[in-house]
Amino acid sequence: MIAKNLAHQALLAGHTARFITASELLNDLVAQDAGGALERRLRHYERPRLLIIDELGYLPCANHHADLLFEIISRRYHEKPVILTTNKAFAEWNEVFPNTACVVALIDRLVHRAEVVDIEGESFRLREAEQRTAERTRQRAERRAKRTRKSAAKRSAATQRS
Repeated sequence: MIAKNLAHQALLAGHTARFITASELLNDLVAQDAGGALERRLRHYERPRLLIIDELGYLPCANHHADLLFEIISRRYHEKPVILTTNKAFAEWNEVFPNTACVVALIDRLVHRAEVVDIEGESFRLREAEQRTAERTRQRAERRAKRTRKSAAKRSAATQRS
């Protein structure tokens, strides 16, 4: 959410921005590579003033994916900012890109002159899900109590008639 808000602010300031998940980006590049249009697609991701790559590390990636991400980062290095969101510490990137030689160089380019923001805390999605569950439980309890009161009132009315 923070990354999307930063993209929005960049757009309001008159810059171009592209927001894409890591899997979408890498799958797009692999598809273009197979079709021979990789260079044109790399320029496509090089063009916007701000590139935001979301959710790197949620799924493991092949060696070729790491090479493609390295190419994007290298092309933007020193020129245009990249915001990258991940749930993995840099020490865990070998799990994301197993058997990949460029991981150290990739991290090096990403963190050089970067602001690394480590956000720790409860997931807002988890918190919202728990709040929805609590609200539904409360509503069900209210409906049961209302039905119980109606049943009791009917029994009471039936008893009074007899």
